[in-house]
Amino acid sequence: MPNEPHDLHSSELRDRAVRAALGLEQFDLLIIGGTLVDVATSEMRPADIGLVGPLIASVHASGTRKDAKQTIDASGRFITPGFIDTHMHVESSMVTPRRYAETVVPQGTTTVCWDPHEIGNVAGLDGIRWALEETRQLPLRFLTLAPSCVPSAPGLELAGAEFRSGEMATMLSWPEISGVAEVMNMHGVLERSEPMRGIVEAGLASGKRVCGHARGLEGAELQAFVAAGIQSDHELTSGEDLLAKLRAGLTIELRGSHDYVLPGVVEVLKKLPHLPQTLTICTDDVFPDDLVNDGAMSSVLRRLIGYRMKPVDAIRAATLNAAMWLNRYDLGLIAAGRRADIAILSDLERIVVDRVYASGREVARDGNLIGSGKSVSSDAYRDTVKLEKLSATDFTITLPGMTDARVNTVVSPRFTKWGQAVVKVEDGKLVLPDHMLLMAVIHRHGRKEPTPVIGILEDWGHWRGALATTISHDSHNLTVFGRDPADMAAAANAVIEAGGGMATAADGKVTAVLALPVCGLLSDAPAKEVADNFARLRAAADAIADWMPPVRTFKAVVGASLACNPGPHVTDLGLTDGTTQDIRPLLAASRN
Repeated sequence: MPNEPHDLHSSELRDRAVRAALGLEQFDLLIIGGTLVDVATSEMRPADIGLVGPLIASVHASGTRKDAKQTIDASGRFITPGFIDTHMHVESSMVTPRRYAETVVPQGTTTVCWDPHEIGNVAGLDGIRWALEETRQLPLRFLTLAPSCVPSAPGLELAGAEFRSGEMATMLSWPEISGVAEVMNMHGVLERSEPMRGIVEAGLASGKRVCGHARGLEGAELQAFVAAGIQSDHELTSGEDLLAKLRAGLTIELRGSHDYVLPGVVEVLKKLPHLPQTLTICTDDVFPDDLVNDGAMSSVLRRLIGYRMKPVDAIRAATLNAAMWLNRYDLGLIAAGRRADIAILSDLERIVVDRVYASGREVARDGNLIGSGKSVSSDAYRDTVKLEKLSATDFTITLPGMTDARVNTVVSPRFTKWGQAVVKVEDGKLVLPDHMLLMAVIHRHGRKEPTPVIGILEDWGHWRGALATTISHDSHNLTVFGRDPADMAAAANAVIEAGGGMATAADGKVTAVLALPVCGLLSDAPAKEVADNFARLRAAADAIADWMPPVRTFKAVVGASLACNPGPHVTDLGLTDGTTQDIRPLLAASRN
């Protein structure tokens, strides 16, 4: 959205709004007959709303005014502020920002806080500049954050770029940047090491927000993380974790991407005297089929209400609380003098959105966007997979002269831990038992030799094929899962040929491909098309793998190399440990 937020500073606009509120001038638009969801008072009350340009001029008793250039009858419907997503990654939906906006605006979302650190990890500062340019002239307000952790775990992985305090200061000097994106290098923050110390201090000096990623932190470590200047967190693991972080003074960005946490969170919230002002709502990561079929913020709200959170509380967290956290006092409330970001719902509990207004302009009706922004060329970011064709031997672990080997393994996908196992060696090649899986990571950015690093996973279910992806948080190197080297090579080569994305293979043949040629992360295609292709890939993955709890299929796959999180992870530099910062060899010990 252009000229934000200064478009409300016009004296002429305010003059018109005052006259309209006094009845001396007609409204440009009058919404009548609806029930206002008043997130300031928790009331559900009848009210009419008069708009002048992008501004709400009056919220008054129903039926008292009829003078307007245009009148919308909202009888039987609920009027809420536009939803604000306080932490999200467009890249997780695998579409460009324009395609993302086309999808979520009709669902009632008018503002998102985008952390484009996936693009930053691939394309550096130029990629962030492209991301900012791509969001201009869209009906969705993007409050873009400066990626703080490129890569997420320095020394444990190598991305396509590296951001230090200088790059952070540069990004924070751009007016479009609204703060420091999630600080994921928890170890670096607690150790007060460079570059994290400089990055956080650059954010604090700018006066902009410094957002956090406090997964697994508690007690003294949590207090120290907040003392360093971190102001928010979305990495909740339970209701108790939520309460501890609220008590620590963090603003919570309650994410919908981890649904299993939400029931416990709601139970804790219901025991508090009132809804914390520091509770906001976010999506974090939404895959394309979920985005299209279930929704983004609308889905999170629907599920929270389904878990018995009061609808007005859920809406408040997604609007007024979010606006206060963002220091955007023009947003988040249906009241005179505020920006006219408005959603009209026919069903409050199911979050069925009929119409959406952004800055006073109707931008969506009955699930469809009205108009579309201009697309920015992404041709410059279509050659980011700098790899030659791979062969089965690249995925074969050879141990000549051995009959078995003791190996270090990564156990469980959610809260990873180290394991050890003795594995057979036949004809000089490692032979995996049925419950184990190979994970290979190949550096794809051209900054080091692309020699595959291979680790062994346990408790990932039973596989009969391979899956390859360049969406691999957060360095987004080519990552391949499988048991048979021929399958792994086939899937990897399909992704390389597509310029990035995902692919599955079985019996040495490719069974599905999702092409994501922009940064190896995104597609310019309509979201519905990407969603359909991703659904086909999901089905192909289900056909080659009997997923084992707590594996959550693709969430586990794309997060398996997230080295900043506690515990072991496989990266392009080795078998790393996000807790100790160690890199271990595959072989723990061996015997002939």
